[in-house]
Amino acid sequence: MVLQYKPYTEYIDSGIDWFGSVPKSWTLTRLKFEATVNMGQSPSSEDCNQDGIGLPFLQGNAEFGLINPSPKQYCETPRKIAHTGQLLFSVRAPVGALNVADQIYGIGRGLCAIEGARNLLNSFLWWLIPIIRSELDAVSTGSTFEAVSAEQVENVSFYNPSLSEQFNISRFLDHEIAKIDTLIVKQQQLILLLKEKRQAVINHAVTKGSNPNAEMRDSGVDWLGKIPVDWDVVSLKHLVSAPIIDGPHTSPTRQEDGIPFISAEAISAGFINFEKKWGYISKEDHQLYSKRYAPQRGDILMVKLGATTGTVAMVETDEAFNIWVPLATIRTRADIPSKFIFYLLQSSSVRDAIQLSWTFGTQQTLGLGTIANLRTPLPPREECEKIIKLIEKKNPIFDQLINKSEHSLLLLKERRAALISAAVTGKIDVRNWVAPEETQSNKEVAA
Repeated sequence: MVLQYKPYTEYIDSGIDWFGSVPKSWTLTRLKFEATVNMGQSPSSEDCNQDGIGLPFLQGNAEFGLINPSPKQYCETPRKIAHTGQLLFSVRAPVGALNVADQIYGIGRGLCAIEGARNLLNSFLWWLIPIIRSELDAVSTGSTFEAVSAEQVENVSFYNPSLSEQFNISRFLDHEIAKIDTLIVKQQQLILLLKEKRQAVINHAVTKGSNPNAEMRDSGVDWLGKIPVDWDVVSLKHLVSAPIIDGPHTSPTRQEDGIPFISAEAISAGFINFEKKWGYISKEDHQLYSKRYAPQRGDILMVKLGATTGTVAMVETDEAFNIWVPLATIRTRADIPSKFIFYLLQSSSVRDAIQLSWTFGTQQTLGLGTIANLRTPLPPREECEKIIKLIEKKNPIFDQLINKSEHSLLLLKERRAALISAAVTGKIDVRNWVAPEETQSNKEVAA
């Protein structure tokens, strides 16, 4: 898309790696010379409330929306203020997150308020900041979270076009990016719909079976409803060949190489993502932990601690690895197809039932006893196999469509980023750009 726009006629080397070549007429400057940067400061917690008393207060980017924030706190005596129209810039992870103040806000130390001076339009700065994030990412520091200081923000270098060019660039990007964003939203909605349809296949198959004409009976379980008459309902603990347990409750020593050690972050979409492993452990630790549990192909791992509680994955490798305490292990009996239990645990009905049993401390937790006592439908083995085949026949079609849609979404996002970068760094010349509807209006007037 960028190729359809003409470049400027004359360029020079900017001397800034991420900026590349720049139109000769643009001026090298720093943010502190073109804008005011007001770093936030956190008030005492006693001065904050959720009762709407005082100014709406933002500690960081947690309340950021697509363009404007949605405050949840208020402060009677904020130490720093952002005024309407100023840009709210996150100076803590994720560094560079951006919103616009739609009213006066008190701001904490996770934010700064930026406002262009006479030679820098806020509308241009809105599009420039996502591009200068690369420089800020390079200097961000912090052991607990990445952060940038006021000095680092103020000293960001960039090339500034004339005010008229800034205005045209902003109008161009407002128009073109809005079109791309509309396509992105539609693609995201399509992906969501496809995932819902994929999930519906699993939900119906594992609770109603493969025969649409099967005679039904009440299961006696509220969340399960009616099931085929020849199905049983049993606790999960009666379907396993070994007790449902979790990984070791001790912290191993991380090694540079060795045996992969898996925790909750590696469990997603039904698979173990070994690229997201916690790290490696020694063979000695692996042997020690394997006395408690040694993974086998066909085992099911369920997250029982943290934000992804209830997520499951199946072991599909014979390579040695081990697991940590946030994961529970389910090994089915030889006469119970493990894939049926795997799909059952992915159904939204089971996940809803599990959520009712969560306990909350600092994070959501699912007890091993709760998992073991989960009431589950149990079809005859032949029906289990039919259900597995049904799911594995239909869902690859949805998987293919989802992958294709996600690839299209990625291309749209890349196209969006490339167009913004090209415009604010002068790789394309939009000084004479006119919105298509304006061109059409002019033709109508002329006629």
